[in-house]
Amino acid sequence: MEHDCGFTKDNKWFRYRAAAIIIEEDCVLFAGNEIDDYYYSIGGGVHMGESSEQAVKREVLEETGVPYEIDRLAVIHENFFNENQGSLKGMDCHEISMYYLMKSRGTRQLNSDSYSQGVREEMHWIPIKELDKHKAFPTFLKEYLSKEYSGIEHIVTDERKI
Repeated sequence: MEHDCGFTKDNKWFRYRAAAIIIEEDCVLFAGNEIDDYYYSIGGGVHMGESSEQAVKREVLEETGVPYEIDRLAVIHENFFNENQGSLKGMDCHEISMYYLMKSRGTRQLNSDSYSQGVREEMHWIPIKELDKHKAFPTFLKEYLSKEYSGIEHIVTDERKI
């Protein structure tokens, strides 16, 4: 069994994550499930001994059933939040994610059969212009995708409820 780079201590939770920004036909791909009331980016924990590039390719294939290629590293995201539901309920969370822009394939067709923690995931193509109408995380993607970037952005978000 692989081990994600992360830890839990008392009510503190940390994770190193690799995530994908997949855009096809002016839509961006998010995952969702029947338990959570929001959409989330494609990706997951980086395993010990695995690069973030290897992790994002593995996660994208696991979640979409498609072997997307990396275009470039787009965003380094430091995310602070606390959770009021699910396995992280009551936790003070800190996550560092590497967001990779994936190369377009020219089609939104996927071969997804993904499960996360025993719950079936569904893939959702959301039009970029309609992202603000959806509860989708990370929240920075709404603004990020409305502009053109060529370098690596460093984004810090703090969504902790005090």
